[in-house]
Amino acid sequence: MKLDSSISAVITGGASGLGAATARRLAASGVKVALFDLNAEAGEKLAAELGGVFCKVDVTKEDEVDAGFAKARAAIGQERILVNCAGTGNAIKTAGRDKTTGEIKAFPTANFERIIQINLIGTFRCIAKSAAGMLTLPVLPDGDRGAIVNTASVAAQDGQMGQASYSASKAGVVGMTLPIARDLMGEAIRVNTILPGLFNTPLLQGAPEKVKEALAASVPFPKRLGDPGEYAALAEFMITNGYMNAESVRIDGAIRMAPR
Repeated sequence: MKLDSSISAVITGGASGLGAATARRLAASGVKVALFDLNAEAGEKLAAELGGVFCKVDVTKEDEVDAGFAKARAAIGQERILVNCAGTGNAIKTAGRDKTTGEIKAFPTANFERIIQINLIGTFRCIAKSAAGMLTLPVLPDGDRGAIVNTASVAAQDGQMGQASYSASKAGVVGMTLPIARDLMGEAIRVNTILPGLFNTPLLQGAPEKVKEALAASVPFPKRLGDPGEYAALAEFMITNGYMNAESVRIDGAIRMAPR
């Protein structure tokens, strides 16, 4: 798919971090961008900077996702590109003892379900609705009708202690990449997934310097946190390379996560 001003894109989680970097990279090629996010202040600011549109969307809510796509399409046209970056995590052991009282506790199921709702079901919800919209468009001369990029995590393959819900949600994203690509293969829509390692996103930027230095040192090479722009470059490659389909690709400096 050639990127230019005739192409529109929706980026979930687009107000910051990996999503914002991807929005900037696509906009630099002339692509019209719509940002889905909960952070209205950051989203509106970036949308204004890029000449795009911001849509306040909680990906766990069907009506908000529908309204977001409607607003985006009214402003910039039906998207041919969807990049799913909306997501979150937590760190709770499956079962354990309270360090103070010694009380035995189990992982609250509601907390587990919340992560699955956001990271996995929210991603699928946006894929299904975006793909349905893409089907209204003609196939481009290069053979593509649309391209979808999802965000999983290296935790999908080597999750750490306390990451049962996060790892399950991201493994689900990896697991559904191939069947969704097969669902859409007759409609000229490609689907790929990125598994980022340790990236310098807002989630880590608030951590103490010593913590960030230790995390960077744990990366085999290069010994640093990933730059969101590097994620964006891989997303762009997946979008523009017409033979890239149904792949799940790690971008992690060769890290393999230890148990803790």
